[in-house]
Amino acid sequence: PGDSGGHCHGGAQTGQRGLGRGPGVHWGGYSEIWGGLGAVWGVPGARPHGLQELLRALGALESHLSSGRSFLVGDGVTLADVTVVCALLGPFTQVLDPPSRAPFPGVSRWFRCCVRLPQFRAELGDVRLCGGGDTPGTPPQETPGTKSAAQLKKEAKKREKMEKFQQKQEKNRQLQAQAKAKPSKARRELQGLRYETPTPPGCKKDVGGPLPESYSPGYVEAAWYSWWEQEGFFRPEWGVSGGPGGVWGVWGGLGGFWGLGLFWVLGDTLTRWHRMRGLTAFWAPGCDHAGIATQVVVERRLLRSRGLTRHQLGRDAFLREVWRWKDEKGDRIYQQLRRLGASMDWGRACFTMDPKMSRAVTEAFVRLHEQGLIYRSRRIVHWSCALRSAISDIEVEKKELGGRTLLRVPGYEEPVEFGYTPGTHLGAPGTHLGYTWDTPEIHLGSHLGYTWAHLSPMAPPPLSPQHLRGRSVRHPITGRVLPVLHDALVDPQFGTGAVKITPAHDAADFEVGQRHGLGVAAVIGEDGTMVNVPAPFLGMPRFQARQALLETLKERGLFRGVTENPMVVPICSRSKDVLEPRAVPQWFVRCQGLAGAEAAAVRRGDLRLHPPGHARTWFTWMDNIRDWCISRQLWWGHRIPAYFVTIDDPQVPPGQDEDERFWVSGRSPDEARAKAAAAFGVSPELVRLRQDEDVLDTWFSSGLFPFSIFGWPDQTPDLERFYPGSLLETGHDILFFWVARMVMLGLALTGKLPFREVYLHAIVRDAHGRKMSKSLGNVIDPLDVITGVTLQELHQQLESSNLDPAELERAREGQVGFWGVLGGDLGDFGGDLGDLWGLGGFGACAPQPGRLQGLLAPALGGFDFPAATTAVHGFWVYEFCDVYLVWPWGHWGRDLAAVRATLLLCLDGGLRLLAPFMPFLAEELWQRLPRAPPAAPSVSLAPFPEPEQFCWQDEEAEATMEFVLSIVRALRSLRAAHGLTRQRPPCFLQTPDPSWGSRARRCRGLLRALGGVGSVQLLGGREPPQGCAVAVASERCTVHLLLQVRASWTPPRELARLGGRRRELGRALERLRERRAGPGYAQKVPPQVQENDEAKVGKGGLGDFGILGVFWDFWEFLGFLGGFGGIFGGS
Repeated sequence: PGDSGGHCHGGAQTGQRGLGRGPGVHWGGYSEIWGGLGAVWGVPGARPHGLQELLRALGALESHLSSGRSFLVGDGVTLADVTVVCALLGPFTQVLDPPSRAPFPGVSRWFRCCVRLPQFRAELGDVRLCGGGDTPGTPPQETPGTKSAAQLKKEAKKREKMEKFQQKQEKNRQLQAQAKAKPSKARRELQGLRYETPTPPGCKKDVGGPLPESYSPGYVEAAWYSWWEQEGFFRPEWGVSGGPGGVWGVWGGLGGFWGLGLFWVLGDTLTRWHRMRGLTAFWAPGCDHAGIATQVVVERRLLRSRGLTRHQLGRDAFLREVWRWKDEKGDRIYQQLRRLGASMDWGRACFTMDPKMSRAVTEAFVRLHEQGLIYRSRRIVHWSCALRSAISDIEVEKKELGGRTLLRVPGYEEPVEFGYTPGTHLGAPGTHLGYTWDTPEIHLGSHLGYTWAHLSPMAPPPLSPQHLRGRSVRHPITGRVLPVLHDALVDPQFGTGAVKITPAHDAADFEVGQRHGLGVAAVIGEDGTMVNVPAPFLGMPRFQARQALLETLKERGLFRGVTENPMVVPICSRSKDVLEPRAVPQWFVRCQGLAGAEAAAVRRGDLRLHPPGHARTWFTWMDNIRDWCISRQLWWGHRIPAYFVTIDDPQVPPGQDEDERFWVSGRSPDEARAKAAAAFGVSPELVRLRQDEDVLDTWFSSGLFPFSIFGWPDQTPDLERFYPGSLLETGHDILFFWVARMVMLGLALTGKLPFREVYLHAIVRDAHGRKMSKSLGNVIDPLDVITGVTLQELHQQLESSNLDPAELERAREGQVGFWGVLGGDLGDFGGDLGDLWGLGGFGACAPQPGRLQGLLAPALGGFDFPAATTAVHGFWVYEFCDVYLVWPWGHWGRDLAAVRATLLLCLDGGLRLLAPFMPFLAEELWQRLPRAPPAAPSVSLAPFPEPEQFCWQDEEAEATMEFVLSIVRALRSLRAAHGLTRQRPPCFLQTPDPSWGSRARRCRGLLRALGGVGSVQLLGGREPPQGCAVAVASERCTVHLLLQVRASWTPPRELARLGGRRRELGRALERLRERRAGPGYAQKVPPQVQENDEAKVGKGGLGDFGILGVFWDFWEFLGFLGGFGGIFGGS
């Protein structure tokens, strides 16, 4: 209460038994609360204002609760919940009608949850909406009588305020409507700069006209990609012989978003770089069918549009609906890739459900089944009752609970409580000897499905093995006699040292059951309802049945209370359902032997992971791998090519579903029938087959991609030429689920590693740290980034999606916040590209792209993309544009032809260096350069610059140039720090070495032009004049810039400016020190970076020169003005 910022007053002091009340807090009756709502009922004309305040309070509460909170503070009911319920429950239910309450689903849920909780009732008793004898729903009536003059004056003021408020609201609505009708300036400019020259698709863009005055992505990117694709520049046949340099790329799903933009950009950069180096670069585009995600989307769409489930529609008709949706949406990801410039070989694009790929999937399953690597067994799997299917480990989110917590579960109106342990009493038959134990599980199988009691051999008395060995206990509900077992699995220190055993609904219990030869009795069906249990629990939803079971135990006196139990609850990432462990017959891949070969390949260096730190994760997974469940209870996907066998012969008894002897695989029913006939020694006519209804895990077909795309199992020319590949580039989050399985299946089916290197990039996440996902509504379409999109259009995309209402509202709020950061239309992400647009009209310069190429090759070869892009960006912006474009013409003399030839050569090399990173801009500018034949038709096929091509080098000239540029940087820094944007003050150079002084003297013209200063004088042995700002350009030169007093300059203002800079640098220094003191800094940060950080905090870095230097400048300046006394008047 003290932390909530509010207070309660009047009434009795209640609620002190567990809500942590602060001192001096009292409760008021409902009559007082209703009395405070006179603005709603009693005062004429004030009702709209009261409603407005009520809706504003409910809106704030809804925003707080919409993030998934069950209570206002923490995970349980507190005084904050009680206070707000007392204040708002009455108006919410009595003032607002149902349509007015509809926008507040979170508040409605929270009200119902709170008033029904035992803790809430224990604190407040029976909640009444009105105090005294008022009838619920009837507002307190005013005492009739004539109103006083003061009351009438107060009412008139309220009416006047309300009228002004309504006028203001109407004006805001009109302004918003005008803003929506009027396109933004950025959108108008973006739409105005378009390439309008008629160019048929596939024809080369016309570059004969002049460049536009300003940069526009729409103009630059127009027409180029269709020409690239038509000419076949991205086919590997364009590369010269030199060995395959394939860059593999594929992403699952029928749609893309900005989180995948990182994947595409890195893959395209590497592919273009290898292609320009003369290697045979092959980047394979493809999509998998995303079994669960796609089926969920189509099912929701079908239910929303036609009110039908897939079971009502039928399997064949439902699959036609999925294919129709795929044809409608599936091409969008390819259009996104084309707009982003991805240099993929589209002639070899594939989809995992294509006939070629499906044939490879069937072949792989049959081969592995024949080798004994695929088998069928009843095992514990993660089961989603909402999807009615097993799911893979990658689709499991583990939610840690510290104790009793309410969670929302699909299909249940009220939250379900987790994180506690119930105690139960079981009687021993014949002796009436009873004991209790705590069950650590929370699902219904823990209560109705246990069939054996389980004790620890180390349990303390009275639960000693000697006491109960060989005894039995009775099930409290079914009456079934349960034998007592002894196993070392049980922790004697947990609870009473005794637990139940439910082999069908717990992984650990299943293993115990296997050791003791126990049966598997399932009590939870595939849809989450109870099965194989007595009435009244039969058919109940699992969590409703759990509550009913606890009530029954209490009625029979068998309940022994509950205790909090921290636990991890598995959540389905697709449906948000609480997963249920279920023992069901499934198909599995034996992974132990294959995993050993995978680990050995990395240890030998045959397979290299980048960054190398991922090797530790790889070995951990491979050394502790479990068999892979590959069957899914879906309709969309590759139907498993396995058949259950029934023999029409009384001498052959019928088999069970989990009996692997009665299952055969085959590439066709005829092949499967022949296998069954041979296995059972009967004629094929006596064999009846039933194909498995399940489909294969999507990762199984995706794991075949590196060789199935080339026509495997046929030995095609593409397979011989391009398999195995060189590199896989993907996100680190699927290292095990996709990368490891590609390696596993490649070794098992081809005997070769599918690639030699794996680069694992980081993951783009939203502001809450969540991965971008269409099911969360937090994705950004790359096409929206390229073409622009309004907030209203983003909202329309959400409304046409398949998000749940709660997720829809949360995603809409996230879009509003995102929009507020950007401040307008999303689009035209040209950024610094406009700085490069002027390259079409360069004057004179002489940079060396060969020196830059010496940095790029090791950076790209080592997957150091930040270093590569920083080098290219620095070359163009800070060397080319910032130095050479402003180089004084007179410095070159009269040989302008040589200047132009040097400029052309450097432009050509610089654009080829830029091409892997910015292909559209590089192509637009490169095509406008004069080129001597024979020249490549496109910059994407031009040779990447090599150091040998730019082999000229003058070490003395380069050293002089670096010396001059260091002085220029120091001068620019001083001018910016002191706000000298228009003045050109004189500067003085102090060079201890006379040889460097002579170089500076020869380059005074360059220093004046590039540094923006007036005269440049060398001090020699003289002292600089007073009033100079000082900066150390290098160990060879110190720069002094003469500051001139401006009329607006005052010492307090200058001190304030310098103090602000000191605080800013101090914060930067503190952040740097914290980073250096963090865990893993010495092990994870490269040595070069550590050295740079050490220099920053040492002498000459942020620690000394950066912070103290600014005050030294000011000290020097004060001396120029005559000292402190002259400035401050002696005070």
